[in-house]
Formats: sequence, C-alpha cells, structure tokens
Amino acid sequence: MTATTIPTTTTTTAIAPASAPSALRVFRANIRAEWTKLRSVRSTVWTLLATVGLAVGFGALIGASQMSSWDNLDPAERLRFDPTSFSLSGLFLAQLAVGVLGVLVVTSEYATGQIRATFGATPQRLTVLAAKSTTFTAVVIGTGVVASFGAFWVGQAIFASKGLDASLADPGVLRAVFGGALYLAGVGILGVGLGTILRRTAGAVAALVALLFILPIVTGFLPSSFQDTIGKYLPAQAGMSIFNVVPSPDALSPWTGFAVLIGYGVTTLAIGGLLLNRRDA
Repeated sequence: MTATTIPTTTTTTAIAPASAPSALRVFRANIRAEWTKLRSVRSTVWTLLATVGLAVGFGALIGASQMSSWDNLDPAERLRFDPTSFSLSGLFLAQLAVGVLGVLVVTSEYATGQIRATFGATPQRLTVLAAKSTTFTAVVIGTGVVASFGAFWVGQAIFASKGLDASLADPGVLRAVFGGALYLAGVGILGVGLGTILRRTAGAVAALVALLFILPIVTGFLPSSFQDTIGKYLPAQAGMSIFNVVPSPDALSPWTGFAVLIGYGVTTLAIGGLLLNRRDA
C-alpha cells in the first residue's frame, strides 16, 4: 500500500518595520524639547527680564541726559537728533544679556553632559542645532518687541517735555522700533553660533564681547579712512542701523546693516554646524 503525502504550504507573513518619523516630526519634537529646556531654567526668565530692564532703563537714562543738555546743543546737533534711536540706545547693553543667553543655550548642555542625551535622542545634530536656533530666536523676538516698544514709549514721554517726541506713525519709526527686536535676535543667533563653535561658555562669551564691544574700540584707533571703511561693517555698528530713523552718512542703510549682522550669525551657525557633525559630543 502506497502512502500518499499531502503537501503542506507554509505561509510566511513579513512584518514591515515601523516607518521612521519624518524630518518635520523630528524637528517639531526638538522644538518642544528646546522650549521645555528654556522655560524650565530660572536663569532664562531673569535674563530676559534683565534684557527688558536694561533696554528701558538705560534708554530712559540716556534720554533724560540728552534733554538736560538740549539747550546747550548747537543747531547741527539738534538737526541730527533722532528721538527714536535715542530711546532705543539701551539695546546696546541689553544685547549682552541676549548674546550670553544664546551662548548658554548650547554651552550649558556641554558643561552638564546633557548634550549626549540630546544627541542620543536625536542623532541628526543639525536638526538639534536648527531647533535650538529657531526656538531661541522666537523667544528673543518676543522679548525684544516688549523691550523695544517699552523703551520707545518711555523715551518719547521724556522727549515730550521739549516737544521732540516721535510717533509710531512717523516715517521709519515703526520699522526702527520693531527693528530693535530684530537686532536683539541677530545678536542672539551670533551667540548661539559662537557657543556651538567653541562649546565653552567663557571662550564663547569672550568672543562675543570682542565682536560687539572691543573691536569697535580697536577700530577707533585706526586712521579715519579705515574707520569709515571697516567700522560700519562690524556686527554691532551694522545691525544698529536698523533702528535709526535719521540717516547717518557713516552708517549702512537700515536693512543692509541688518543683513550684515545676520550674515555674521548665519556664518557662525554654519561653521558650528560643520564642527558639530565632525566632533564627538
């Protein structure tokens, strides 16, 4: 008797691997993570409050000083008087707080070792850097709007005593006041870029201070021809032209100057991103 073999069919079901999250979803997740880091650190809140305080307080001090000496100014100085720019002069000090905070956004994670966990969760390092820069820039612009408009209104209240106050409806004034917020954002981007390049708080802050404060002083010792050629292209001098209403022959046009400042920031971020991919955490 012959046995009949019945063939059996084995069906193998392939289990598809879980799809990788899209780049946009990863970026959004990093934005949320960076926002959590920023708002959960108490020093962030105090630094941003200091930014507003310096912008408004120092601007008011400069404005009051200007009004006290107004009667002694010659006609040429009175003609060049820019009530909007004077009221925003406190941004010159406020930029330091913003720039240092931009440095700390990056270097604090290196100091604590948290950067390893960050890169472990998101191996795409450029995505992490982009999320840090985007989140910080949005926070600084919001803070800068409060600081700039607050400084403007306080300054105009002081200048009104001599009938010299400006209005937001005047030509170029609204651009200048909002430009103050954009200026702080540009300095913040520069701080993030320097922090990414140097990874150490002390070195990055020193580089930031050198670019914003020391280089203009050094340039002042150069012959006037060099000052006119080089000085207006330094980060602070170029960027500050965006909140000038009365044009200066020695300064760049508002948007050109702002573009130069952003160029510094984008360049440092690009160099930082290149180094970020090449170095260990």
